[in-house]
Amino acid sequence: MIVVVRLGSHLPLPGVDKGALANLFAQGGILGFMDLFAGGALSRFSIFALGIMPYISASIIINLLTAVVPILEKWAKEGEEGRNKMTKATRYFTVVLAVIQAFAISSWLNNMGVLMVSGLVFQFLLIITLTAGTCFLMWLGEQITDFGIGNGISIIIFVGIIARMPSQIIQTVKLMQIGEINIIAFVSLLFIAVIVIGGVIAIQKGQRRIPVQYAKRVIGRKMYGGQGTFIPLRVNQAGVIPIIFASAILMFPATIAQFFQNLAFMDALSDALSPGKPLYLILYSILIIVFTFFYSAITFNPANMADNMKKYGGFIPGIRPGKNTTAYIDHIMTRVTLSGAIFLAIIAILPNILIKVTGITTFSFGGTSLLIMVGVALETVQQIESHMLMRHYEGFIKK
Repeated sequence: MIVVVRLGSHLPLPGVDKGALANLFAQGGILGFMDLFAGGALSRFSIFALGIMPYISASIIINLLTAVVPILEKWAKEGEEGRNKMTKATRYFTVVLAVIQAFAISSWLNNMGVLMVSGLVFQFLLIITLTAGTCFLMWLGEQITDFGIGNGISIIIFVGIIARMPSQIIQTVKLMQIGEINIIAFVSLLFIAVIVIGGVIAIQKGQRRIPVQYAKRVIGRKMYGGQGTFIPLRVNQAGVIPIIFASAILMFPATIAQFFQNLAFMDALSDALSPGKPLYLILYSILIIVFTFFYSAITFNPANMADNMKKYGGFIPGIRPGKNTTAYIDHIMTRVTLSGAIFLAIIAILPNILIKVTGITTFSFGGTSLLIMVGVALETVQQIESHMLMRHYEGFIKK
Protein backbone atom coordinates (compact mmCIF):
# COMPACT_ATOMS: atom_id res chain seq x y z
CA MET A 1 0.00 0.00 0.00
CA ILE A 2 2.84 2.39 0.85
CA VAL A 3 4.50 1.68 -2.51
CA VAL A 4 1.23 2.48 -4.29
CA VAL A 5 0.98 5.78 -2.40
CA ARG A 6 4.52 6.81 -3.35
CA LEU A 7 4.02 5.80 -7.00
CA GLY A 8 0.82 7.83 -7.22
CA SER A 9 2.53 10.91 -5.77
CA HIS A 10 4.92 10.90 -8.77
CA LEU A 11 2.28 10.52 -11.52
CA PRO A 12 1.82 14.11 -12.80
CA LEU A 13 -1.38 15.54 -14.19
CA PRO A 14 -1.28 16.83 -17.80
CA GLY A 15 -1.12 20.45 -18.90
CA VAL A 16 1.08 21.80 -16.08
CA ASP A 17 4.07 24.11 -16.55
CA LYS A 18 6.64 22.55 -14.16
CA GLY A 19 8.88 25.62 -14.14
CA ALA A 20 6.06 28.01 -13.23
CA LEU A 21 4.81 25.55 -10.61
CA ALA A 22 8.25 25.34 -8.97
CA ASN A 23 8.51 29.14 -8.87
CA LEU A 24 5.06 29.37 -7.26
CA PHE A 25 5.94 26.94 -4.47
CA ALA A 26 9.26 28.68 -3.89
CA GLN A 27 7.27 31.71 -2.67
CA GLY A 28 5.81 29.71 0.23
CA GLY A 29 2.26 30.17 1.48
CA ILE A 30 -0.46 27.77 2.50
CA LEU A 31 0.27 25.50 -0.50
CA GLY A 32 3.62 24.62 1.05
CA PHE A 33 1.84 23.64 4.26
CA MET A 34 -0.62 21.46 2.32
CA ASP A 35 2.28 19.93 0.39
CA LEU A 36 3.67 18.67 3.72
CA PHE A 37 0.65 16.41 4.22
CA ALA A 38 0.62 15.43 0.54
CA GLY A 39 4.18 14.12 0.76
CA GLY A 40 5.41 16.46 -2.00
CA ALA A 41 2.63 15.39 -4.39
CA LEU A 42 1.12 18.88 -4.53
CA SER A 43 4.38 20.55 -5.61
CA ARG A 44 4.55 17.97 -8.42
CA PHE A 45 0.78 18.34 -9.03
CA SER A 46 0.28 14.58 -9.25
CA ILE A 47 -2.95 12.60 -9.03
CA PHE A 48 -2.53 12.59 -5.21
CA ALA A 49 -1.91 16.36 -5.11
CA LEU A 50 -4.61 17.00 -2.49
CA GLY A 51 -3.24 14.20 -0.35
CA ILE A 52 -5.22 13.03 2.64
CA MET A 53 -5.75 16.58 3.97
CA PRO A 54 -9.49 16.74 3.02
CA TYR A 55 -10.11 13.59 5.06
CA ILE A 56 -8.22 15.01 8.05
CA SER A 57 -10.16 18.26 7.83
CA ALA A 58 -13.46 16.37 7.56
CA SER A 59 -12.60 14.20 10.57
CA ILE A 60 -11.65 17.22 12.69
CA ILE A 61 -14.82 19.12 11.72
CA ILE A 62 -17.07 16.12 12.39
CA ASN A 63 -15.47 15.58 15.82
CA LEU A 64 -15.87 19.25 16.70
CA LEU A 65 -19.51 19.29 15.55
CA THR A 66 -20.25 16.26 17.75
CA ALA A 67 -20.49 18.58 20.76
CA VAL A 68 -23.05 20.93 19.12
CA VAL A 69 -25.02 18.83 16.57
CA PRO A 70 -27.56 16.54 18.33
CA ILE A 71 -27.59 13.80 15.66
CA LEU A 72 -23.80 13.49 15.74
CA GLU A 73 -23.82 13.43 19.54
CA LYS A 74 -26.43 10.65 19.41
CA TRP A 75 -24.32 8.64 16.98
CA ALA A 76 -21.24 9.04 19.20
CA LYS A 77 -23.13 7.32 22.04
CA GLU A 78 -24.48 4.41 19.96
CA GLY A 79 -21.31 2.33 20.06
CA GLU A 80 -20.12 0.45 16.97
CA GLU A 81 -23.20 1.26 14.88
CA GLY A 82 -22.89 4.96 15.67
CA ARG A 83 -19.19 4.98 14.79
CA ASN A 84 -20.01 3.41 11.41
CA LYS A 85 -22.52 6.20 10.73
CA MET A 86 -19.97 8.88 11.68
CA THR A 87 -17.37 7.20 9.45
CA LYS A 88 -19.78 7.25 6.52
CA ALA A 89 -20.60 10.93 7.16
CA THR A 90 -16.88 11.71 7.28
CA ARG A 91 -16.37 10.01 3.90
CA TYR A 92 -19.13 12.02 2.22
CA PHE A 93 -17.85 15.24 3.77
CA THR A 94 -14.34 14.37 2.55
CA VAL A 95 -15.62 14.21 -1.04
CA VAL A 96 -17.27 17.62 -0.66
CA LEU A 97 -14.12 19.20 0.76
CA ALA A 98 -11.96 17.55 -1.92
CA VAL A 99 -14.15 18.99 -4.71
CA ILE A 100 -13.99 22.46 -3.15
CA GLN A 101 -10.20 22.33 -2.68
CA ALA A 102 -9.63 20.90 -6.16
CA PHE A 103 -11.72 23.69 -7.72
CA ALA A 104 -9.91 26.36 -5.69
CA ILE A 105 -6.41 25.06 -6.47
CA SER A 106 -7.08 24.49 -10.18
CA SER A 107 -8.61 27.96 -10.52
CA TRP A 108 -5.72 29.57 -8.68
CA LEU A 109 -3.09 27.75 -10.73
CA ASN A 110 -4.92 28.77 -13.90
CA ASN A 111 -4.89 32.44 -12.82
CA MET A 112 -1.19 32.20 -11.92
CA GLY A 113 -0.34 30.92 -15.42
CA VAL A 114 0.76 27.45 -14.26
CA LEU A 115 -1.77 25.55 -16.38
CA MET A 116 -0.92 25.41 -20.07
CA VAL A 117 -4.45 24.27 -21.00
CA SER A 118 -7.49 26.36 -20.13
CA GLY A 119 -11.22 25.80 -20.34
CA LEU A 120 -14.02 24.41 -18.19
CA VAL A 121 -13.68 20.88 -19.58
CA PHE A 122 -10.01 20.65 -18.61
CA GLN A 123 -10.70 22.16 -15.16
CA PHE A 124 -13.53 19.63 -14.66
CA LEU A 125 -11.06 16.84 -15.54
CA LEU A 126 -8.59 18.15 -12.94
CA ILE A 127 -11.30 18.37 -10.25
CA ILE A 128 -12.51 14.81 -10.91
CA THR A 129 -8.95 13.42 -10.94
CA LEU A 130 -7.85 15.19 -7.75
CA THR A 131 -11.02 14.19 -5.91
CA ALA A 132 -10.67 10.57 -7.05
CA GLY A 133 -7.04 10.58 -5.87
CA THR A 134 -8.06 11.73 -2.39
CA CYS A 135 -10.85 9.11 -2.22
CA PHE A 136 -8.39 6.41 -3.29
CA LEU A 137 -5.94 7.50 -0.57
CA MET A 138 -8.77 7.43 1.97
CA TRP A 139 -9.62 3.87 0.91
CA LEU A 140 -5.96 2.80 1.11
CA GLY A 141 -5.71 4.25 4.62
CA GLU A 142 -8.77 2.29 5.74
CA GLN A 143 -7.34 -0.91 4.24
CA ILE A 144 -4.08 -0.41 6.16
CA THR A 145 -6.06 0.19 9.37
CA ASP A 146 -8.22 -2.93 8.88
CA PHE A 147 -5.59 -5.37 7.65
CA GLY A 148 -2.28 -3.84 8.73
CA ILE A 149 -0.70 -2.44 11.88
CA GLY A 150 -1.51 1.03 13.16
CA ASN A 151 -3.66 3.82 11.76
CA GLY A 152 -3.54 3.86 7.95
CA ILE A 153 -4.16 7.61 7.50
CA SER A 154 -1.38 8.47 9.94
CA ILE A 155 1.02 6.05 8.26
CA ILE A 156 0.34 7.63 4.83
CA ILE A 157 1.19 11.09 6.22
CA PHE A 158 4.21 9.65 8.06
CA VAL A 159 5.60 8.08 4.88
CA GLY A 160 5.08 11.32 2.93
CA ILE A 161 7.10 13.28 5.50
CA ILE A 162 9.87 10.66 5.72
CA ALA A 163 10.16 10.53 1.90
CA ARG A 164 11.52 14.09 1.87
CA MET A 165 14.42 13.39 4.21
CA PRO A 166 16.84 11.61 1.83
CA SER A 167 16.84 14.53 -0.63
CA GLN A 168 17.26 17.03 2.22
CA ILE A 169 20.21 15.08 3.64
CA ILE A 170 21.88 14.78 0.21
CA GLN A 171 21.45 18.51 -0.45
CA THR A 172 22.85 19.36 3.00
CA VAL A 173 25.91 17.12 2.50
CA LYS A 174 26.63 18.72 -0.89
CA LEU A 175 26.51 22.21 0.65
CA MET A 176 28.83 21.05 3.44
CA GLN A 177 31.33 19.77 0.88
CA ILE A 178 31.56 23.14 -0.87
CA GLY A 179 31.70 25.02 2.43
CA GLU A 180 28.26 26.66 2.31
CA ILE A 181 27.27 25.01 5.62
CA ASN A 182 29.44 24.94 8.72
CA ILE A 183 29.94 21.38 10.00
CA ILE A 184 29.84 22.56 13.63
CA ALA A 185 26.44 24.16 13.03
CA PHE A 186 25.18 20.97 11.38
CA VAL A 187 26.38 18.76 14.28
CA SER A 188 24.80 21.19 16.75
CA LEU A 189 21.54 21.00 14.83
CA LEU A 190 21.55 17.19 14.97
CA PHE A 191 22.32 17.26 18.70
CA ILE A 192 19.43 19.65 19.38
CA ALA A 193 17.14 17.57 17.16
CA VAL A 194 17.84 14.45 19.25
CA ILE A 195 17.08 16.34 22.47
CA VAL A 196 13.86 17.78 21.01
CA ILE A 197 12.70 14.35 19.80
CA GLY A 198 13.33 12.94 23.28
CA GLY A 199 11.27 15.77 24.77
CA VAL A 200 8.44 15.18 22.31
CA ILE A 201 8.35 11.47 23.20
CA ALA A 202 8.25 12.30 26.92
CA ILE A 203 5.40 14.80 26.49
CA GLN A 204 3.45 12.59 24.09
CA LYS A 205 3.48 9.73 26.62
CA GLY A 206 3.15 11.99 29.67
CA GLN A 207 0.01 11.68 31.81
CA ARG A 208 -1.44 13.27 34.93
CA ARG A 209 -3.20 10.45 36.78
CA ILE A 210 -6.09 11.35 39.07
CA PRO A 211 -6.75 8.53 41.59
CA VAL A 212 -10.32 7.18 41.74
CA GLN A 213 -11.73 4.86 44.38
CA TYR A 214 -14.92 2.82 43.94
CA ALA A 215 -17.13 2.10 46.95
CA LYS A 216 -17.95 -1.48 47.93
CA ARG A 217 -21.42 -2.68 47.02
CA VAL A 218 -23.12 -5.91 48.07
CA ILE A 219 -25.38 -7.38 45.39
CA GLY A 220 -26.93 -10.68 46.48
CA ARG A 221 -24.14 -12.72 48.02
CA LYS A 222 -21.33 -11.03 46.11
CA MET A 223 -19.39 -7.86 46.87
CA TYR A 224 -18.47 -5.53 44.03
CA GLY A 225 -16.17 -2.51 43.89
CA GLY A 226 -13.64 -1.46 46.46
CA GLN A 227 -10.78 -1.32 43.98
CA GLY A 228 -8.82 1.77 43.03
CA THR A 229 -8.02 3.08 39.57
CA PHE A 230 -7.09 6.39 37.97
CA ILE A 231 -8.14 8.88 35.27
CA PRO A 232 -5.27 9.44 32.80
CA LEU A 233 -5.12 13.05 31.60
CA ARG A 234 -2.67 13.40 28.70
CA VAL A 235 -0.31 16.35 28.76
CA ASN A 236 -0.76 16.80 25.01
CA GLN A 237 -4.50 16.19 24.80
CA ALA A 238 -4.99 18.00 21.48
CA GLY A 239 -2.10 16.41 19.58
CA VAL A 240 -0.99 18.22 16.44
CA ILE A 241 -4.39 19.80 15.66
CA PRO A 242 -3.65 23.25 17.24
CA ILE A 243 -0.49 23.59 15.13
CA ILE A 244 -2.44 22.70 11.97
CA PHE A 245 -5.14 25.28 12.70
CA ALA A 246 -2.68 28.03 13.67
CA SER A 247 -0.50 27.44 10.60
CA ALA A 248 -3.48 27.51 8.24
CA ILE A 249 -4.80 30.77 9.72
CA LEU A 250 -1.43 32.56 9.58
CA MET A 251 -0.66 31.32 6.07
CA PHE A 252 -4.01 32.51 4.72
CA PRO A 253 -3.32 36.32 4.82
CA ALA A 254 0.12 35.82 3.23
CA THR A 255 -1.39 33.72 0.48
CA ILE A 256 -4.16 36.26 -0.19
CA ALA A 257 -1.51 39.01 -0.33
CA GLN A 258 0.06 37.29 -3.35
CA PHE A 259 -3.01 38.32 -5.39
CA PHE A 260 -2.45 42.00 -4.48
CA GLN A 261 1.30 42.37 -4.90
CA ASN A 262 0.96 45.95 -6.17
CA LEU A 263 -0.48 47.23 -2.87
CA ALA A 264 2.06 48.43 -0.30
CA PHE A 265 -0.12 47.40 2.65
CA MET A 266 -0.53 43.83 1.41
CA ASP A 267 3.21 43.54 0.73
CA ALA A 268 3.96 44.73 4.27
CA LEU A 269 1.40 42.30 5.72
CA SER A 270 2.84 39.39 3.74
CA ASP A 271 6.36 40.26 4.88
CA ALA A 272 5.34 40.64 8.56
CA LEU A 273 3.51 37.29 8.57
CA SER A 274 6.23 35.34 6.77
CA PRO A 275 7.69 32.44 8.81
CA GLY A 276 10.54 33.46 11.08
CA LYS A 277 9.49 37.09 11.56
CA PRO A 278 8.83 38.27 15.18
CA LEU A 279 5.14 39.07 14.59
CA TYR A 280 4.61 35.66 12.97
CA LEU A 281 6.23 33.81 15.89
CA ILE A 282 4.25 35.76 18.51
CA LEU A 283 0.87 35.25 16.79
CA TYR A 284 1.76 31.63 16.03
CA SER A 285 2.43 30.89 19.71
CA ILE A 286 -0.74 32.65 20.89
CA LEU A 287 -2.95 30.84 18.36
CA ILE A 288 -1.48 27.45 19.29
CA ILE A 289 -2.21 28.03 22.98
CA VAL A 290 -5.76 29.25 22.25
CA PHE A 291 -6.58 26.33 19.94
CA THR A 292 -5.12 23.83 22.44
CA PHE A 293 -7.53 25.02 25.13
CA PHE A 294 -10.40 25.19 22.62
CA TYR A 295 -9.92 21.64 21.32
CA SER A 296 -9.37 20.20 24.81
CA ALA A 297 -12.54 21.90 26.08
CA ILE A 298 -14.59 20.36 23.26
CA THR A 299 -13.19 16.84 23.45
CA PHE A 300 -12.99 16.56 27.26
CA ASN A 301 -16.03 17.20 29.50
CA PRO A 302 -15.29 17.14 33.28
CA ALA A 303 -19.02 17.28 34.14
CA ASN A 304 -19.81 14.08 32.21
CA MET A 305 -16.83 12.32 33.78
CA ALA A 306 -17.91 13.36 37.30
CA ASP A 307 -21.50 12.19 36.63
CA ASN A 308 -20.31 8.80 35.36
CA MET A 309 -18.09 8.35 38.42
CA LYS A 310 -20.98 9.22 40.75
CA LYS A 311 -23.31 6.86 38.84
CA TYR A 312 -21.02 3.86 39.37
CA GLY A 313 -20.04 4.70 42.93
CA GLY A 314 -16.64 6.21 42.19
CA PHE A 315 -15.04 9.17 43.92
CA ILE A 316 -11.73 10.98 44.13
CA PRO A 317 -10.21 10.60 47.62
CA GLY A 318 -10.66 13.83 49.56
CA ILE A 319 -13.09 15.35 47.01
CA ARG A 320 -16.87 15.29 47.42
CA PRO A 321 -18.83 13.84 44.46
CA GLY A 322 -20.76 16.15 42.15
CA LYS A 323 -19.82 19.78 41.56
CA ASN A 324 -16.66 19.60 43.67
CA THR A 325 -15.38 16.68 41.60
CA THR A 326 -16.17 18.55 38.37
CA ALA A 327 -14.34 21.66 39.60
CA TYR A 328 -11.35 19.58 40.73
CA ILE A 329 -11.02 17.72 37.41
CA ASP A 330 -11.46 20.98 35.48
CA HIS A 331 -8.74 22.65 37.58
CA ILE A 332 -6.29 19.79 36.99
CA MET A 333 -7.14 19.66 33.29
CA THR A 334 -6.55 23.41 32.90
CA ARG A 335 -3.07 23.16 34.44
CA VAL A 336 -2.16 20.11 32.35
CA THR A 337 -3.50 21.73 29.16
CA LEU A 338 -1.47 24.89 29.83
CA SER A 339 1.70 22.80 30.08
CA GLY A 340 0.85 20.98 26.85
CA ALA A 341 -0.02 24.24 25.06
CA ILE A 342 3.29 25.89 26.03
CA PHE A 343 5.13 22.76 24.90
CA LEU A 344 3.38 22.80 21.51
CA ALA A 345 4.18 26.49 21.04
CA ILE A 346 7.89 25.90 21.81
CA ILE A 347 8.09 22.92 19.44
CA ALA A 348 6.35 24.90 16.69
CA ILE A 349 8.64 27.97 16.78
CA LEU A 350 11.88 26.13 17.60
CA PRO A 351 12.68 25.20 13.94
CA ASN A 352 12.43 28.88 12.89
CA ILE A 353 14.82 29.87 15.68
CA LEU A 354 17.28 27.10 14.74
CA ILE A 355 17.25 28.21 11.10
CA LYS A 356 18.16 31.75 12.18
CA VAL A 357 20.93 30.54 14.52
CA THR A 358 22.53 27.82 12.37
CA GLY A 359 21.72 29.22 8.89
CA ILE A 360 20.79 25.71 7.69
CA THR A 361 17.61 25.82 5.60
CA THR A 362 17.97 22.57 3.64
CA PHE A 363 17.52 20.18 6.57
CA SER A 364 14.75 21.35 8.85
CA PHE A 365 12.35 19.56 11.13
CA GLY A 366 9.11 21.47 11.55
CA GLY A 367 6.94 21.23 14.64
CA THR A 368 4.02 19.71 12.75
CA SER A 369 6.07 17.06 10.95
CA LEU A 370 8.03 16.23 14.12
CA LEU A 371 4.91 15.65 16.21
CA ILE A 372 3.34 13.54 13.47
CA MET A 373 6.43 11.38 12.99
CA VAL A 374 6.96 10.78 16.71
CA GLY A 375 3.25 10.17 17.37
CA VAL A 376 2.83 7.68 14.51
CA ALA A 377 6.07 5.89 15.41
CA LEU A 378 4.99 5.50 19.05
CA GLU A 379 1.53 4.31 18.06
CA THR A 380 2.91 1.76 15.57
CA VAL A 381 5.39 0.40 18.13
CA GLN A 382 2.58 0.00 20.68
CA GLN A 383 0.47 -1.84 18.10
CA ILE A 384 3.35 -4.21 17.33
CA GLU A 385 3.95 -4.83 21.04
CA SER A 386 0.27 -5.59 21.61
CA HIS A 387 0.30 -8.11 18.73
CA MET A 388 3.43 -9.72 20.17
CA LEU A 389 1.82 -10.05 23.60
CA MET A 390 -1.35 -11.53 22.13
CA ARG A 391 0.63 -14.19 20.27
CA HIS A 392 3.12 -14.74 23.11
CA TYR A 393 6.08 -13.81 20.96
CA GLU A 394 9.39 -13.41 22.74
CA GLY A 395 10.44 -10.53 20.50
CA PHE A 396 12.38 -9.86 17.34
CA ILE A 397 15.75 -10.26 19.07
CA LYS A 398 16.37 -12.87 21.77
CA LYS A 399 18.60 -11.85 24.61
